Amino acid sequence: MIRHIVLFTAKDKAKINQVIEGLSVLAGIPHARRLEVARNQQADQLGNDIDVIVYGEFDDESALAAYKAHDLYQESIGRVRPLRELRFAADYDISTAALLPECIS
Repeated sequence: MIRHIVLFTAKDKAKINQVIEGLSVLAGIPHARRLEVARNQQADQLGNDIDVIVYGEFDDESALAAYKAHDLYQESIGRVRPLRELRFAADYDISTAALLPECIS
C-alpha cells in the first residue's frame, strides 16, 4: 500500500477554506482506498507553517498514478494552485517502511 501525503501553505490565510474546498474535489476520484483533506490544527510546539493536509492511501503505484491522471485531479490543481504558496508531497510504500523498535508494542 502506498501512502500519499501532501502539505500546503496558503498565500492568504483568509483563503484556507477555499484551498480545502478545492482539494475536496479529490474525493470524487475512485482510485484511493482512503482520502482525507484537513486543516492543520497547528498545535506543534516547533512549527506550524502548514495550513492544509491531504492524506491518501492507495493499493499500489498504479492506483496512485491513475488518481493523479484523473480529470478531477487536474481540476483541483487549477483551483488550488493560485491560492497556495508551498506544496510538499511525500509517497511511500508501507511494506518497505522501517518500523522503529520503540513504536512496536
